[in-house]
Amino acid sequence: MKKEKEKAIRPKQHQKKQPGQESLLQPAPEFEPSVSLKKLDGKVALITGGDSGIGRAVAVAFAAAGADVLISYLNEHKDAKETAAAVTAHGRKAILIPGDVSEEKHCQLLMRTVIKEFGKLDILVNNAAVQYPQESLEKITAAQLEKTFRVNVFSHFYLSKAALKHLKAGSSIICTTSVTAYRGSDHLIDYAATKGAIVGFVRSLSTALADQKIRVNGVAPGPIWTPLIPATFSATEVATFGSDVPLRRAGEPNEVAPCYVFLASDDASYITGQVLHPNGGEIING
Repeated sequence: MKKEKEKAIRPKQHQKKQPGQESLLQPAPEFEPSVSLKKLDGKVALITGGDSGIGRAVAVAFAAAGADVLISYLNEHKDAKETAAAVTAHGRKAILIPGDVSEEKHCQLLMRTVIKEFGKLDILVNNAAVQYPQESLEKITAAQLEKTFRVNVFSHFYLSKAALKHLKAGSSIICTTSVTAYRGSDHLIDYAATKGAIVGFVRSLSTALADQKIRVNGVAPGPIWTPLIPATFSATEVATFGSDVPLRRAGEPNEVAPCYVFLASDDASYITGQVLHPNGGEIING
């Protein structure tokens, strides 16, 4: 079975001298760049947590690359409207839908809406998340644990499941994990655990959807300057946020968004089950 599969990939061939000649390869490798300023032209994306932070930067970057977007957010209406205005400034359409992605029915509503408004879905970005710092494991209540997993992990399952009947070959699912999935966090134990679960989700779903040519990848940001930071950390912690990474600063959302554009585009057509690490220089193992 393995030999038959190898034979189907390309004709048997061998060159006697190193480094070899590309002109003799059958078929010839494709080397012309596929990069385009409008690399998402005509695409439709659904982005959760798209009102602010990384989600906002991704929505605007997608619009600049030619995509229309549905922006899912909880209840930050002012932020969401500002994001929509930034999207439309690039000549693309933005639909705003508030609600709780920890509820499967709402995720199903999001999917029905994007299909109703745009007629298709090409890119799903599972990005919405919450975090509740605690001094110790003992301080993490059952309610907090469930809330963190429902928002951060369950929503990925709910939305990806709802999207499957609409995604086609060449479509892309991108999930936001975190540097904490790899190095841990003593004050964000439940949050880090959800982000580790997302890495497992990406690797497993990518394998499950490979035959359908639907790619699944992740982005694991390090410390990024978003509204979630002052909303969950003290003023003193915010003042030094990001100073512990090699680049000695927190990143900006627009320094992360290009990872999503890349993974959503044909430039990443041979990439699935992988995680990109815009984290200010932290060395990641695993």
